Amino acid sequence: MKRFEQLDRIRRLDPVADALEIYRISVAYEFPWDYTRALELALYRTYAVPSIGRLLARTAELTERTQKRYDDTVLLLDTIVEHGFAAEQGRTAVRRINQMHRSYDISDDDMRYVLSTFVVMPRRWIDAYGWRRLSRHEIVATTEYYRTLGRHMGIPDIPRTYEEFEALLDSYEEAHFGWDEEARRVSDATLDLMASWYPRPLAPVLRTATLALLDEPLLRAFRYPSPGAATSALVRRAVRTRGRLVRLLPPRRSPHFARQNWEIKGYPNGYRVADLGTRPVPGLRGCPVRHRDGSAAGPVE
Repeated sequence: MKRFEQLDRIRRLDPVADALEIYRISVAYEFPWDYTRALELALYRTYAVPSIGRLLARTAELTERTQKRYDDTVLLLDTIVEHGFAAEQGRTAVRRINQMHRSYDISDDDMRYVLSTFVVMPRRWIDAYGWRRLSRHEIVATTEYYRTLGRHMGIPDIPRTYEEFEALLDSYEEAHFGWDEEARRVSDATLDLMASWYPRPLAPVLRTATLALLDEPLLRAFRYPSPGAATSALVRRAVRTRGRLVRLLPPRRSPHFARQNWEIKGYPNGYRVADLGTRPVPGLRGCPVRHRDGSAAGPVE
C-alpha cells in the first residue's frame, strides 16, 4: 500500500455526499494521533469563553471527575465517527449528547462556537504539525460532517463553509475570550489530567510543553505566563518533527478509533454508549447551575 493511497481514495469520493466516509478515513487512518490532539485543543480553548468555562466549572464534571468527563466526551464523539449517524450506536450517542446539553442553559451562540472549534482546529493543527496538509476534499468533508452533527443537535444558523466556520471562530474568540476564575480552574484540572497520563516526575515538563502549544489569546485569557519564545519554538519544532517522521512510515492498514487511545482510562471492562455522559440530578428540573444573577434556566421540556 502506497503512502498516499488513502488520499487518492479520498479524492475519488464526493466531499459532500461521502463526507462521513472521507472524515472517517482522515480520522482513523491518516491522522488518528493528530485528530486526538486537535480535538483536545478544540474543546480546551472553549473554556476561555467565560460563559462556557464557568458553566463547566459549576457542573464540577471537569474539575472533580475530569478523567470520566474526558473519556465520555471522546467516546461519544468517536461512536458517531465509527458507526455513522444512521446506525443505532450513532443515534444513541447523539441522543446522549442532546440529553446532556438540554440539561443546561447554553446559548445557541456558544453551541455554534464550540461546533466551529471542531471544524477549524483540526485543520490548523494538521496543517502545522501533520505528516501532510489536509486536502480540500477533507476540509469540505469535515465541514459537512460537523454541519450534519450540528443539525442533529438542533443548532440553528450553522455556517455553510469552512471559511464561514473559521470567521465565526476568530470573531467569537476576539469578542468573548476573557479571564474567569472558575474557567481557570477547569483549565488547570484539564492540564493536570493530561500530565497524569505520564510518570509524575514529567508533570512540570509536560505542563510547560502544553502551554508552549497554546496561542497568545488563550494564554492571556487564562493568565498563564508565556513559556518563552525559545521554549515554544523548541516544542513546536519537536511536534513538527514527529509529523515528518510519520510521513516516512508505511500507511496504516487498519483503522485506529479514539476508543483505542490509551488515554481512555475509565472503562477497562468496556462500556455501553447509552450509559456514557452526565445525568440530570433526580427530581431537578431546569438548569442545575445557578447563574450570576442568582437565577437558573427554565424547565427542560
